[in-house]
Amino acid sequence: MTIEAMKKKLGEIILEKSFKYSENPPFTLASGKTSHYYFNCKPTTLDPEGMNLIGSIIFDMLKETDITAAGGLTLGADPIANALAVISYQKGKPIKAFIVRKDVKDHGTKSAIEGNVQAGEKIAVIDDVITTGGSTVIAIEQARKAGLVVETVITLIDREEGGRENILKHVSNVQSILTRTQIMKLRQGKTS
Repeated sequence: MTIEAMKKKLGEIILEKSFKYSENPPFTLASGKTSHYYFNCKPTTLDPEGMNLIGSIIFDMLKETDITAAGGLTLGADPIANALAVISYQKGKPIKAFIVRKDVKDHGTKSAIEGNVQAGEKIAVIDDVITTGGSTVIAIEQARKAGLVVETVITLIDREEGGRENILKHVSNVQSILTRTQIMKLRQGKTS
């Protein structure tokens, strides 16, 4: 299956499992904004077929780079990074997964980063959905505090509400597998 075919199939799974629309009342987003549509990506990122597609697509995006690990703020990034780790290992170029904690534990290593990563490694920060980019920026900052070199950011869905632009203030390479516009076009094709 081509990457474009994988993206289309992934978009269909997102529409079926992870997309909600409501005229009234609108949804309240993590950013505090309200919206008539909502993406809860966990049903897709935790689905066997969804994980396989996501892992394969992101591996294709990173296979020519020297990135050794990928992760982001828990919980949205976790299944995506794990899917990438499994697929990359199967394809012979392992990319490790790591987790950025929302709250640093007050015991043990007191690290914000969990996983087998070392300062100096080139990494990708992953997120499921970006709206304002706030959680992605937190992950970037925590990764840099741990000495990791953030080369790129990859999101599953860009809601196209300014988040990409906010993230670009911190990292020069921001890529999304799908955008709100692409999902809405796919939805329009299903309802017409």
